[in-house]
Formats: sequence, C-alpha cells, structure tokens
Amino acid sequence: MIKAIFYKEWIKTGGYGLLALLLSTGFAGYAMLRMARVCSLKGADHLWIVMLQRDAIFVDLLQFVPLFIGLGLAVVQFAPEMYRKSFKLTLHLPLRADRAVAAMLAYGVATLAAVFLPALAAMGGYLQSILAPELWQHILWSTLPWYLAGIAAYLLTAWIALEPTWGRRLIDGAMALLLLRLYFLAPAPEAYNGFLPLLTAVTLCYGLLAMLSLTRFRDGRQD
Repeated sequence: MIKAIFYKEWIKTGGYGLLALLLSTGFAGYAMLRMARVCSLKGADHLWIVMLQRDAIFVDLLQFVPLFIGLGLAVVQFAPEMYRKSFKLTLHLPLRADRAVAAMLAYGVATLAAVFLPALAAMGGYLQSILAPELWQHILWSTLPWYLAGIAAYLLTAWIALEPTWGRRLIDGAMALLLLRLYFLAPAPEAYNGFLPLLTAVTLCYGLLAMLSLTRFRDGRQD
C-alpha cells in the first residue's frame, strides 16, 4: 500500500519534480557561471581574496530558491485534493490515515532531497576545482540552512493545506511565516553551523503539525 501511495504521489507531482530539478540545478549552475566569469576576468586568486576579505560566498541568489520549490511541491501535492475534496478517500484506504499521510510527507521530503542534492553536488564538484577545501566547504555549509528552509516550507505548507478551516489556515500561515524566518535570521556565512543538527531535527518535526491538521480534518472540525 505504501508503494501505491508513492506511485499516486508521483503521478500528481512527477512533472513538477522534474521542473523543480531543472530550476534548482539551473540556478546553481548560473551561480557557478558567475564565479567562472570572475575567474576568467580576474583570476581565481581574486575570488579567494574577495571571499577572505569580505566573507562573500557568491551564491546569494540561491537563498530563496529552495524555499519556493518546497512551497510549490506542497501546493501541487495537497491543494488539488483538498479543493476537490478527494482527500477523504485517503481516510478509507486499507491503511491508517496517519500512516498514509506520513507516507505522503516522506515522499515529498525524498523528492526535495532528490531535487536539492544534484545542485549541491554540482556546486561542490565545480568549487573544488577552483577553491581550497576550506573555501568551497565554507560556501556549501552556508547554503545548507536555505535547503532546510525548502523542506520546512514543504512541511509547513502541507500542514496549512490539510487544515479543514480557513480561519485556522490563516493562523497557521502566520505561524509558518515566523518559523520560516528562523532560517534567514543570521546573514553571515556559516552562522548556523553549530545549530544545524538541531535545526534539521526541528525541521523534520514540522511533519507532526500535518498530523494535527489530519486529526481536525478527520474529526470534521468547522471552527
């Protein structure tokens, strides 16, 4: 049954997943092209000097890309079923509703991982060819909170989408904005390094909020 749920989710979101992969790797590739242009015009040593003196990482344009990709995936995955009221069918599967929703969320997180990892791998592969390990690792570590924000945006949007009442959706949306703000509070590169394990755990725990919405939906809440 879990495999059937994964297949159903792939049918709904496969096209978006491929588009998200193109966007994610495309933006990462464009950031690398900008760095390659600087290297060709002024040399790699200039890149090193700017990074050391100004603490620049040259990939700032990626900051909100994962967030919007995660948000979009949740909308594509959950909004049509809630709008057509077909989500009720999930409650009648020969599988507990919480396990079915957990499988749907696991599919979404796995999809985002498949979308984000190629971009990180491509950046790492190129940066290793022009920068010392300390510098290219500095860039990649600095981007990790942004990619976690993409997963957080997905889980929080799923929480809002599964909520059965519009009043609570507005409240949940305001709370989600505050939670997402946490991923962008510290602008300095690698500012989140000591906090990343906890931030990752907290991000994954957002999936529990969707279970609260599922309980309210199953109970027929209208308040």
